[in-house]
Amino acid sequence: MSEQIENTQPQKPVDVEDTQPIKPIKKKSSRWRYILISVLGFLLLVGLGAYGGYSSGIGDRLKAEVSVTSKQLSEQFTLALVDIASSRYATAQERLEYIINKDPSFPGAQEKLTEVLVASNIPTNTPAPTPTSTPDFSGAESAFQRAQQLIQAQDWPNALNALDTIRKLDPTYKTAQVDGMYYYVLRNHGHNLITKEGNLEGGIYYLTLAERFGPLDNSSKGLREGARAYITGASFWELDWKQAVEIFAQVGTGFPSLWDGTMTASQRFYQASMRYGDELFARSDYCGAYLNYTNAMALGGLDKTSAKNYNNAFISCYPATPTLEIIATNTIGVLPTEPPVVTEVPTVAP
Repeated sequence: MSEQIENTQPQKPVDVEDTQPIKPIKKKSSRWRYILISVLGFLLLVGLGAYGGYSSGIGDRLKAEVSVTSKQLSEQFTLALVDIASSRYATAQERLEYIINKDPSFPGAQEKLTEVLVASNIPTNTPAPTPTSTPDFSGAESAFQRAQQLIQAQDWPNALNALDTIRKLDPTYKTAQVDGMYYYVLRNHGHNLITKEGNLEGGIYYLTLAERFGPLDNSSKGLREGARAYITGASFWELDWKQAVEIFAQVGTGFPSLWDGTMTASQRFYQASMRYGDELFARSDYCGAYLNYTNAMALGGLDKTSAKNYNNAFISCYPATPTLEIIATNTIGVLPTEPPVVTEVPTVAP
């Protein structure tokens, strides 16, 4: 039995001087390191994916909130337009102020709010009968009532004086309402000065003053620009007909009835076209003269001088084109004894 349990492997002799213990061999350390790194990498990927999903979710939520807010503001603006059409100015004002607080750049909100403030200051009830005695307008309240009556009567100059009286007596009296009335009066007064009285400079001045209280509507802006262009064109009158024609061609197209107390824009274009045509005819620019005479004829008949020049300019600009007609005098087989005769047959080109 002792022979069976003996170790068959050769044994290394023990060195007596070797006093250090035998260290165990770690064969699996690299494997555990690899597993640890793999687990950490997996956790990192999972964290990055979760963060990306979270960020994407936040972005989608913000986009959804913006979309919902924009839809709500659009609905409120539509309801405000309905309120304005139904003369519910207080409700429309609340809606528009809510829109501006949420989005100050919302298109059309500020203009409609100005319109509501102006309209809410105009009395809609039946005007009271004119008192026989002279009322006392010394107080700000009396001046305010007086201004309302004058606005209803469309007496813009006196309404403006009444508003000035309010500001002199009490600058803090109903500030927002008085500002809206100022805008309404100045805008309409400037519009009337330009369209009804031909006072272009005065109308431009009052429209510019109205712009201090609120943005002008597109109609007033266009009218003011047309009046400025008219004044510029009139400054070239009898000095530079070419410039006058170019400017009044534009003003006459957009505002043909615009006038300065003497002639309308279309009449200015008509007269300037004839005079510029005469000037071009004198410089032998017949085609240019013919074109300007034609423009003038679209608005009225030509005067004596322009009518004469028009006919001559047409002949010079579109001269007759000669054509050759060969008349044969010989017969077949017989040589001609005379050269062929050339005659001119005038044909007028259109």
